[in-house]
Amino acid sequence: MMVWCSILFILGVLAFLDSIFTFGEIFRRVNSLLFMLVSLGVLIRIRFKMKTNETGKLMSRVTQLEAENRLYSEGKRPAPEPSSKLYE
Repeated sequence: MMVWCSILFILGVLAFLDSIFTFGEIFRRVNSLLFMLVSLGVLIRIRFKMKTNETGKLMSRVTQLEAENRLYSEGKRPAPEPSSKLYE
């Protein structure tokens, strides 16, 4: 993520220098295209990390429920615990 942010920062600096020194029309098109593609990459990476985090929470909840189910099937009843909701 640090690499993506560094690239965005460098593109921002180049855009600022371009607005001051007017390097040319080609540089503006290339810079805007690169900025758009890197931003798209950051958005995709954030979405992927959110899905991974959600999957991890669901897996831990499944493990907890399997342990509770094992206790119930053995005839033992655990003391009721305040369950934390998955989606708060």
